[in-house]
Amino acid sequence: MHIHCKSELSHMDATTSSGTSSSLPLRLIVDDTLSLVSPLQQSYQRSQRHCLGDSAPGEFPLAANPSLVLHVLTSCSLEPEDLAHLEATCKFFRKPANFPPDFLLSMSELAALDMCQNCAIFKPMGTQEKEMFKQRCGGSWKLVLRFITVGEACCRREKSQAIAGPGHSIAVTTSGAAYTFGSNNAGQLGHDPLEEEWRPRPIRSLQGIRIIQTAAGAGRTMLVSDAGRVYAFGKDSFGEIEYGNQGSRVVTTPQLVESLKNIYIVQAAIGNFFTAVLSREGCVYTFSWGSDMKLGHQTEPNDVQPHLLAGPLEDITVVQIAAGYCYLLVLACQPSGMSVYSVGCGLGGKLGHGSRTDEKYPRLIEKFQTLNIQPVVVAAGAWHAAVVGKDGRVCTWGWGRYGCLGHGNEDCESVPKIVEALSSVKAVHVATGDYTTFVVSHKGDVYSFGCGESSSLGHSTVIEGNNRHSNVLSPELVTSLQSIDERVVQVSLTNSIYWNAHTFALTESGKLYAFGAGDKGQLGTELVEHQSERGTPELVEIDLS
Repeated sequence: MHIHCKSELSHMDATTSSGTSSSLPLRLIVDDTLSLVSPLQQSYQRSQRHCLGDSAPGEFPLAANPSLVLHVLTSCSLEPEDLAHLEATCKFFRKPANFPPDFLLSMSELAALDMCQNCAIFKPMGTQEKEMFKQRCGGSWKLVLRFITVGEACCRREKSQAIAGPGHSIAVTTSGAAYTFGSNNAGQLGHDPLEEEWRPRPIRSLQGIRIIQTAAGAGRTMLVSDAGRVYAFGKDSFGEIEYGNQGSRVVTTPQLVESLKNIYIVQAAIGNFFTAVLSREGCVYTFSWGSDMKLGHQTEPNDVQPHLLAGPLEDITVVQIAAGYCYLLVLACQPSGMSVYSVGCGLGGKLGHGSRTDEKYPRLIEKFQTLNIQPVVVAAGAWHAAVVGKDGRVCTWGWGRYGCLGHGNEDCESVPKIVEALSSVKAVHVATGDYTTFVVSHKGDVYSFGCGESSSLGHSTVIEGNNRHSNVLSPELVTSLQSIDERVVQVSLTNSIYWNAHTFALTESGKLYAFGAGDKGQLGTELVEHQSERGTPELVEIDLS
């Protein structure tokens, strides 16, 4: 909790209107009404207002006006941990507040509930749904608030975002308008006819529908609306067959996924053999890839019915999912803290359990407890994975080819390992692709490492005498992004072994920069003749603010 918030809570004048938009320390407040009474009366009134007479030590002096306290708590950008600290240090915040909508809730719980009410995924819930949601999160509105805010930070819900898919791209504005560009051979852009788009083009059929999250796979796209609905288009098959000419149906305009219409979805993730979705309540469902119980269920290769990813996750809330080529990572939020589970193919050690064996059911990655890391962001590359901890440390593991793990070599790591070269950097975001990794610091600086093909790392270095770009074995600052003189808040890069990669960097103000392969128009701009890629970031003509 910030010190200035504590000062305001301790010293604010109790008679200040609860509608005030900002708060001031007591020494700056001038109470004109006190000038109308004698000095003795002034002293007595101040004693009544700020000491509450015979109050026991630890009582809070604003108890006479709890609406003001609630206003302060909900307007100072406090985190759930801050509210918990208030309850732990002051009896006033532990006692029933006697305040609507629930007179038995403490002031901190009321503040958490009030902040939850402002979140898009919480507003449509009925009273009973909200209560069930609270129990699933651990029985506290503070835990519900943590669940929602962590998920929003991971997936950029309610904010602009850009996704660099395999050969095509998707961009979403803060208002929820969706734009697509690049390859359209399977209808993955949501436009007719099946022609490449070299400039961002809005999906007209989605007008009036606010998109809050998107996912891109080879030849397919999925969009999630603020009403929890999922729209899909492009190829409708999974696995190797999709790269041939037979066996798949092409959908050229966004279609509502009927099998999910009774589940409120907040995130989708596309792997090569399967799709996973995350419900508002923190449950994970998967489609397809049920052969040999790969994801804990036995289904046909192109099963369109969602199957609950149960097992250890049945009673655990999940805030983020990340799909690799043939495996899935889930970021779980429990009362005891954050954790990561993995399921699927274990080749290269990418499941993080110290072996290369497959896992049919989600299994806890125990290494984070040993490292004393609370994961807050998880990323699944084609063959390797990465996590950012709450303290800003970065861990990577899996297949280390081309240096994509950032440990200075190409060795595989079967358990999460801290990237020591980033020890002086406090990371807030990580993105992984096909043997490439990007890290964003809290200052907005960007670091990248791994495979240098297609100029997708942003360093634009070429091996002399060879028509390919050099690999980077340890994190290097992407200096080409520093020239834009603005904080980068999100990076997205192609996560497919079948396409040349491209990369997006999104700034705080909603500007989008692109570099890497652009032969299909996926960079959002036409390249000069005989040019197939761009080594340095250039602005895409679209405003995502």
